[in-house]
Amino acid sequence: MSDDASPSTISPDRIRNIAIIAHVDHGKTTLVDQMLRAAGSFRENQVVEERAMDSMDQERERGITIKAKNTSVKWGDNIINIVDTPGHADFGGEVERVMKMVDGVMLVVDAYEGPQAQTRFVLKKALAHGLTPIVFVNKIDRPNAEPFLVHDKVLELFLDLDANEEQFGAPFLYGSAKNGFAGDHPGTDSQDMIPLFDTIMRNIPAPDVQPEEPFRMLVSNIDWSDYVGRIAIGKILSGSVSVGQNVWRLMPGAKPQRVKISKIFEYTALATSEKLSGGAGHIVGISGFEDVEIGETIAADGESEPLPFVEIDPPTVMMSFAVNDGPYAGTEGNRVTSREIRDRLLREGRTNVSIKVEETDSAGEFKVSARGAMQVAVVVEEMRREGYEVLVSRPTVIKREIDGKMHEPFETLYLEVPDDAVGGCMQAMANRKGVVESMSTRNGRTSIEATIPTRGLIGFEFELLNLTSGEGIMSHLFKEYRLDSGDIRTRHTGTLVSMEKGEAMTYALGNIETRGKLFVGPGDLVYEGMIIGENPRTDDLPVNPTKAKHVTNHRASGSDKTVALTPALRFSLERAIEYIAPDELVEATPKNIRLRKRILDSNERKRMAKKG
Repeated sequence: MSDDASPSTISPDRIRNIAIIAHVDHGKTTLVDQMLRAAGSFRENQVVEERAMDSMDQERERGITIKAKNTSVKWGDNIINIVDTPGHADFGGEVERVMKMVDGVMLVVDAYEGPQAQTRFVLKKALAHGLTPIVFVNKIDRPNAEPFLVHDKVLELFLDLDANEEQFGAPFLYGSAKNGFAGDHPGTDSQDMIPLFDTIMRNIPAPDVQPEEPFRMLVSNIDWSDYVGRIAIGKILSGSVSVGQNVWRLMPGAKPQRVKISKIFEYTALATSEKLSGGAGHIVGISGFEDVEIGETIAADGESEPLPFVEIDPPTVMMSFAVNDGPYAGTEGNRVTSREIRDRLLREGRTNVSIKVEETDSAGEFKVSARGAMQVAVVVEEMRREGYEVLVSRPTVIKREIDGKMHEPFETLYLEVPDDAVGGCMQAMANRKGVVESMSTRNGRTSIEATIPTRGLIGFEFELLNLTSGEGIMSHLFKEYRLDSGDIRTRHTGTLVSMEKGEAMTYALGNIETRGKLFVGPGDLVYEGMIIGENPRTDDLPVNPTKAKHVTNHRASGSDKTVALTPALRFSLERAIEYIAPDELVEATPKNIRLRKRILDSNERKRMAKKG
C-alpha cells in the first residue's frame, strides 16, 4: 500500500467503522473471512484457515469467538474497519465495550434459526447506543431456510427493542457467508460480496469526529505485546496522534498521568502494521503505557474532560481460585505460587472488563466474579496451557441485599429442543426453579422461553445435552435480581473418594466399579481425598484404588490384566467445574484435571461435618 493511500491519511468521510454482531454460530467470523477475501486482503495463492479471525486456540477448538477483534479492509478509496464480536452470553462484556468504537452494526441472522437470545442482547446494546444497523440474513442456501419469515421476525425484534424510525428501516441483505455471495432479496443471483460493501458505504455513517480539535481517544480494548507491553485500542475521536508525542492518561478519580507514545498500530486484514501517526476516525492501537485500563481517555491536553464509558452488565457468578495444595502440587506445572496466580488473574481482569478479581483473607486464595461458568473455564484453560496449577471452586451466584431481604440473579432462558424431549426438559427446569413463560413449535422442534435463577443454570447445559441426545440448544440473558428462590439441588449422587495415595490398579478398580462410575483408569496417580468416581447413592464412599492383588500359590499377579474395565469418564474443565459440590474443588494442571475434596484428610472431614 503506497503512503498516500495508507489508512492514516484517508479522510474521515471515507472511513466506516462497523461491528459484526450475532448469536453464537450464526456465521459472523465466516462472514469477516469472506469480506477479507472479497476485498483482496489475501494473495491468490495465500493459504488462509477458515475462521481466520478466531486466533486463540480455544476459539478454534470450541468453534466460538471469545475475544472481540478488529481488522480493516480497503474497498476502492475507502477503509472499512470491522470488529468481530463474540456471540456467547458469557462474553457479553466484549460486545458492550466495542460499541464505543463503531458507528454501525451488521446483524447476522441464520435464515433457518432466526433471531436468538444473544441476537436480542447484542442488538439491544447497539440500538441503545444509537448505532445504524444493517441486517444480513445468512445461510439462505441451507435446507429449510425461511428468509421471509426471518425478515419478519427481525422486524418484530426491532419493534420489541424500541428501535427508532431510521433503525427500523434498516436495509436487509440475503446470502451465504460460507459461499461468498450477498444480494438484496432472497432469490438473489449475486455471485459475490459487492452488494454488501456497497450497502455498508451507503448506509453506515462516517465517524462523527473533529479532525481540527486536539487529540482524544477512548480506550475500548487492551492488547498485550511482549515487546512494548500494554497497547490501548480505540477510535480517535478528535485530532491526530504521532509517535513520540506526549499525551495524558485521564483516569476517573485520579490525577492525569503524562505518557510518551512509543508506537502506533493499525489493524489490516490479519496483520498489525506500525504507523508514524493516526488520524481522526481511525481505530488504532497506541503503546508507551506502564499501565492503562479500558474506559480511560487518552488526550493531548491534561485538562480535557474524560469521555463517558459504557456501563457493563454486572457479573452474576463467583468462583475462588487457590494455590494447589495437593500431594502432587508442583510436579506438572511450573507456575504454582500465589504471587504468580495473583499476577495472572489481575492481568486478566485488566483486559476483560466483565471479570473482577478480589483478594481474600486466606493466603493464596482469590475470588473471581464473571458472567458465567464458561467465561471462567476459558480463563482456567488458558492458565493451564501457560503452565499454571490452580484449584477452582464450584460457581456460586452473587446475591444482593435489597430492602433487608436477600435477592439473587435471575436469567431469561431460551431453549430449542426436539418435540419428544420437551417433557424431560420441563421437569429438569422445574427442579431448578425455572418458570416457563412461552412455548412454540415448528418443524418438529419446540422453542421454550423461561425465567430461572442463575443458580439453576449451573450444570444445566450438560443435563440438557443428555435429555435431548445432544440436539438441545440453550442460551440465556441476565434479567434482574429477585427474592431468593430457596434450595436447589443439581447433583443427586455422591462420590467415590480415594483413601490412599499411589497408582490406581486394575484389580482394585475392577472391584470399585461394581459400586459406581469411575473417573480414573489403571495407572492414573491418585491421592487421599481425590474423587475417583460417582456413587449412585447420595453419600460419599471411601475406597482404595491402589490395592494390588496378593500373589498366592493359586493366583499370579498378572492374571488381573485381562479384567475388562468400562472406560473411565473423563471430564472437560467446564463440566468438572459444574459437577463438583460446594465441599469439592477442581485441580487444574497442564497435564490433568482432577476432582477432589476441599479437605483431603478423611478424619478432618468427619470432624468438620460434625461441626456442621
